[in-house]
Amino acid sequence: MLTPELKQQIRKIWDKFYSGGLSNPLSAIEQISYLIFMRRLEVLDDQNKESASIRNENHDSVFRNNDDCRWSKWKHMSSDKMFKHVRDTVFPFIQNLSDNQNTFYSQFMQHASFMIPKASLLQEAVSILDELDITRKSQDTQGDVFEYLLRELTIAGKNGQFRTPRHIVKLITKLVNPELGESICDPACGTGGFLVNAYEHIVSSNTSEDLIKIDDEGNEYNLIGDKITEKKHWDILKNKTFYGFDFEHTMIRIGLMNMILHGISDPNISYADSLSNDFCQKTQYDVILANPPFSGSIDEGDIHKDFRVTTSKSELLFLELFHNILKIGGRAGIIVPSNVLFGDSSAHIEIRKILLEKCQLESIIYLPRGVFEPYAGIASAILIFTKGGHTEKVWIYELENDGYKFDSNHNTKIKKNDIPEIIEMFQSKKETKKSRLLDISEIIENDCDLFVRRYIDNHVPEKEIDVKKIMGMIKLDRDNRLEKEQQVDNDFTAMGLNK
Repeated sequence: MLTPELKQQIRKIWDKFYSGGLSNPLSAIEQISYLIFMRRLEVLDDQNKESASIRNENHDSVFRNNDDCRWSKWKHMSSDKMFKHVRDTVFPFIQNLSDNQNTFYSQFMQHASFMIPKASLLQEAVSILDELDITRKSQDTQGDVFEYLLRELTIAGKNGQFRTPRHIVKLITKLVNPELGESICDPACGTGGFLVNAYEHIVSSNTSEDLIKIDDEGNEYNLIGDKITEKKHWDILKNKTFYGFDFEHTMIRIGLMNMILHGISDPNISYADSLSNDFCQKTQYDVILANPPFSGSIDEGDIHKDFRVTTSKSELLFLELFHNILKIGGRAGIIVPSNVLFGDSSAHIEIRKILLEKCQLESIIYLPRGVFEPYAGIASAILIFTKGGHTEKVWIYELENDGYKFDSNHNTKIKKNDIPEIIEMFQSKKETKKSRLLDISEIIENDCDLFVRRYIDNHVPEKEIDVKKIMGMIKLDRDNRLEKEQQVDNDFTAMGLNK
């Protein structure tokens, strides 16, 4: 998560970009990502050299024959010399990291453009980034920057471009527990957060405990993977394990760079509308980790012919897609809007029957509405299931606190946090005030309705509710939203854009 200092400095760069003539929001995000990529690439190369030494392996530097492309070699150049060097040498270098091979990275980077308009602006941005601590290997810095700028401009939610909170991604990955040798897919990957976390989870599982370090946010780093001793296993992990798809080219480029900066040398992230006829619904993946677009519908003429559920609702089609592309025995950890669990249309009921009759629906973790603030207040749930067999029992848990304050920003840490308890109880399926182990017969009696209130009721008795306090909180939240919307209107007016 970005520190207040980093947020302030990233915003400062954005302000400079706008005043310098780069006013398109996504273009600004993309150019800042390129600069972060240039800086962290050298850090990653140094870390890989150290990790190879620990594993007694040779290190093949990404800067081989291109030492002048290291950040440290050009960051102190004069503005005019730096501008020419970055535009004509460094940017082409990062475009061709795959040595002109026909990789997904090379395909999408060949269309990338260096758009920073003037030398003084580049030099100032480089100066700001050079002073910031954005080098920690375990941090998804580019994704965090993308999320922060989207939050500032509030263009998220209009086109589905918002990121799943990292602590929720980590929870899902922990419960699904992807392993070395398994193929892992996110059909709506965005900046690649689920795939990055899955990689770090696997490497962490194969790193000696005494080597792992923990940062101030509780994130692991110094993940060496010293227990992975054979080169062929590293090749499989880095080249044949992670697969992502998205239909926004800027997202794909950021996702590709994000994966490379976390050690995936040849990311398999490509352009695709995963619900359309152009997408291959082959049964081929061991693990699905995803938070697909929550709402919306697609043109019926574009819907893939292999879907059996008759609907144009994307959240239902994605669920069937996950079932279709998983191998028998494959596992999924996904997020769905809660209406998927209790909607009474024939399509809603049919998709739940697929989960219950053709899968082992292991767990439903109900999430509070505030988890995805400031983007959306929609209620949602995590589903953990295995393809094949049928469901006999479902462990359900109502998560009340995720470790962050439920306000319009949802970024202030608090002590109350149900996530450690969920991880601890997931295997035992213990029943508590917040959890139950449901028998399939009870679910069938309720017409396959999986609404949490049918099975768990933690509502505070009405006599214990402080109505005045709650109304005051609602008013404060409304005032904050109105103030934010006004600021957004001002930002877009200043940029000459229509909101």
